[in-house]
Amino acid sequence: MGAGKTTVGRAVARRLDYPFFDSDHELEARCGVRIPVIFEHEGEAGFRDRESQAIAELTSRSGIVLATGGGAVLREANRAALKANGTVVYLRASPHDLWLRTRHDRNRPLLQTEDPKGRLEALYAERDPLYREVADFIIETGKPTVAQLANMVLMQLEMAGFTFSPAAPLAESDEPGEPDGQPAQDTHS
Repeated sequence: MGAGKTTVGRAVARRLDYPFFDSDHELEARCGVRIPVIFEHEGEAGFRDRESQAIAELTSRSGIVLATGGGAVLREANRAALKANGTVVYLRASPHDLWLRTRHDRNRPLLQTEDPKGRLEALYAERDPLYREVADFIIETGKPTVAQLANMVLMQLEMAGFTFSPAAPLAESDEPGEPDGQPAQDTHS
């Protein structure tokens, strides 16, 4: 969470002229409530069940860019669906960078603890090997702008043999995870 999946995903989709989907936003639209409410009423297990259904449906589509919630890799079925049906890019950030990006966000249920930075470190330790397992490419998100990160993703895809006709270029002034200078506000963990 906080790595820039939604922000960079939107930028890549815009460049490819592909539809963009965020599995958590899709889930919120289907349920009619925000992710924290789903967690409150159904717990993490209920949320993960709904997330798996959404990912199964979204990965059956082609010609899209999909951003998943940070914990989507926890379930083997999600990892298998992602790996089998697309090219997976892991936007990797250090736990410290993730904490800096998410420390004021109250819409992340898993960070509503006494020690959110410690929680991010624990989540990273658990999830990083799973992200690496499923990823076709790993891109470090530390200092590059959103435009630079999108370009890195597109270059990796091109080097892997994908052919596409990118749409309009992105402005180089975008900050990492901060389109138009505004902090990234993913609504999920």
